Amino acid sequence: MTEIFGDFIENLPSGTEYLILGFSPASIPLKQRWRNNGLSADFLADYLATFFPSSDETASYPDKKAEIQCAVSYIANELLENAMKFSVETQGYPISIQLHLNSERIIFVTTNSMSPEKMGEFQEFLQELTTEDPLELYIKIVENNALEDGSNRSGLGFLTMINNYGAKMGWKFQDMNGEQKAIAVTTMVQLLL
Repeated sequence: MTEIFGDFIENLPSGTEYLILGFSPASIPLKQRWRNNGLSADFLADYLATFFPSSDETASYPDKKAEIQCAVSYIANELLENAMKFSVETQGYPISIQLHLNSERIIFVTTNSMSPEKMGEFQEFLQELTTEDPLELYIKIVENNALEDGSNRSGLGFLTMINNYGAKMGWKFQDMNGEQKAIAVTTMVQLLL
């Protein structure tokens, strides 16, 4: 089984600069890694910043460089938090985040496992996310969360990426090695330069 939602590129453009970080749930529990997400996201943003001219080279570019660095840090942190939050810890499948850079865009790719029980609800949200106006959906979720005590519907991070950074998003779901114990979820975020 393979299902795709949104703007997902099967074959990434060749010739790009890239960095891949992997996290093994077997080494330490993922919950303990949670506090390191910001550090990993900032590392990715700092790494990417080395590919942009310094303020000495172009007077008009420092604001754009800082804006991109901030966007990369935010998006990477959100993707890592989601990957770790929804991963099936007991299965031992690794979590990875990739950062690809070419002349037109930055592409983030995270892969993690998900239980089949959670997949249906998540796919329903993705259907809503890919068909409704993102700003209206953001407001609707915030209002519903405020009205319902204890409700904290997920998805605001994805909507912030779309609304604040103009990100294109896609998801791919596939069986892991033919097993039904977990589903591989690959999330792709494209940020145009």
